[in-house]
Amino acid sequence: MTEQTTFHKDTWELYKSLEMSKQLTSGPTLAELADDHPEVVAMSSDLSKPTGLWPFAKAYPDRFFNFGLAEKNMVTAAAGLASTGKVPFVSTYASFLGVLAAENIRTAVAYPNLNVRLIGTHTGIAMGFYGTSHHATEDISITRAMANMTVISPADGVALSEMIKESVESYEGPIYFRVSRGREEPVYEKGERVQNRIGKANILRDGSDLTIIACGIEVLQALRAADQLSEKGIEARVIDMHTIKPMDEQAVLEAAQDTGAVLTVEEHNIMGGLGSAVSEVLMESGVPCKFKRHGFYDENSLIGKPYYLYKHYKLDADGIASVAQEFLNK
Repeated sequence: MTEQTTFHKDTWELYKSLEMSKQLTSGPTLAELADDHPEVVAMSSDLSKPTGLWPFAKAYPDRFFNFGLAEKNMVTAAAGLASTGKVPFVSTYASFLGVLAAENIRTAVAYPNLNVRLIGTHTGIAMGFYGTSHHATEDISITRAMANMTVISPADGVALSEMIKESVESYEGPIYFRVSRGREEPVYEKGERVQNRIGKANILRDGSDLTIIACGIEVLQALRAADQLSEKGIEARVIDMHTIKPMDEQAVLEAAQDTGAVLTVEEHNIMGGLGSAVSEVLMESGVPCKFKRHGFYDENSLIGKPYYLYKHYKLDADGIASVAQEFLNK
C-alpha cells in the first residue's frame, strides 16, 4: 500500500463522515478510481474545496493542477492533456466554466472531441447573494449547442459519482456535468438498485395524470411536489432526466403517450435548456400532449438567499405543485 493510498483512505473516511450524502462527490470518486486509472487527472481554479476536488488533490498531488483564476487557460490545458491520453476532470463554478470559458470549451474540447470532463458547480441561483454575475442559468443551452458535447445534470452526489465512474470506464467524448453547491438532500441512496447511467432516464414515481420531467436539484422538489399533488387526487409521474444530451427520447415519448401532459422543471432559463430539449423531441415525434416549461422565464435572476429565490421563482416543491395544478386546469 502506497503512502498516497493510505492518505486517500483516511481522507475518504473523513469525507464520508462530513459530505457523503451531498452532491460534490467528484473528488473522492476520482480518488477511488485513481489507482486503476492512471490517466485520470484533476484541475481547479483556486476552488478545490468548494468544488469538492480536495480529497483527490490531497491523495494525488502530482496529478492535481491548480490554475488560479485562469479558467479559460485551464480548459485549454485540459484539452492538451486529453490529447496525450489523459482524462482531465476540470471543476470550477459553472458561471466561470460553462459560461465564461464557453469559447475555449467549444474550440479546444468539443471540436476535437476530446475526453475532457467539465464539472460546473454552484449552478443556477445557488450562489445567492454573490449576484447575477455568479449565477449560471444559461450553461445547459450553451453546452448543449456544442457538437460532440454530452450534457448531464445529476440529481445528487450518488448519481454524479456513478456517472463519473462510467465516464472514465466506458464513455468517449467531452462531458459537461452540472451540479449545485453540495448542500442538498440526496435523492438516491448509495448502493440502491436504481442505476444512474448516461443517456438513460430514471422513472422515480409513476402516475397517469401528468409527467414532471426534472433535472439536477429540481428532481427532489419534483418528487415532493408530486406527493402534494397526490393528496389532491393528481397522480404525477416523475422522471429524472439527468442526461439532457443525448436525451432518453423513449422515456419522453412514453410519458407523453401515457399521461397526455408533460411539465419540465429546471433551475435554468427555459430558453434552450431541459424544457427546450424535451419540446424538440415531442414536436418532432408528433405525439399529441399538453406541454409546459417551468424554470426562469428568460430573465436575469434576482439576488438574495437561495431559499427565498427558489420560493420566488416557484422552484420549490410548493411552487412546482402550484404550477402543475394551474397547468392541468388550463
